[in-house]
Amino acid sequence: MNGRHENPPDELAKWEVQVRKGGLGLAVLAVLWPERLYGLEILRRLESQAGMSIPEGTIYPLLSRMKADGLVDSEWVEAEAGHPRKYYSLTDPGRRRVREMAHSWRAFAKGLERLLGPLEGDLS
Repeated sequence: MNGRHENPPDELAKWEVQVRKGGLGLAVLAVLWPERLYGLEILRRLESQAGMSIPEGTIYPLLSRMKADGLVDSEWVEAEAGHPRKYYSLTDPGRRRVREMAHSWRAFAKGLERLLGPLEGDLS
C-alpha cells in the first residue's frame, strides 16, 4: 500500500453525476438559444452536441421549473403526423440568464484548467 486512498470506481461515477447535474441547466438553456425545440429534440441535441445522455424523467421537471422561473416559455404545436408537441423557447430573461451562466461557467472552467495544467504530462 502506498499511503494514498484509492477511490472505488463508483465514487468517480457519483462525482461525474454531480458535475453533469451542475451543468445541466446551462446546457438546456444553451441548446434553446438558436431556436425553439420540443422535449425529445432537446434530449437528442444534448446527446449529440454535448455527449449528455439525460433521462426524460429528468428533463421535463427541469423545463417545468425553468418555465415557472420565467426562463423558458412553452406552446403546444400540432404536428403534421402524430400528436401535438410542446415546444420550448427562451424568454428574454432566459437569454440574459444563459449569458450570465455561460460567463460564470467559462470563468470557472478557465480557473480549473489553470489548476489542471501541471497534470498534463502526468495523466494516463
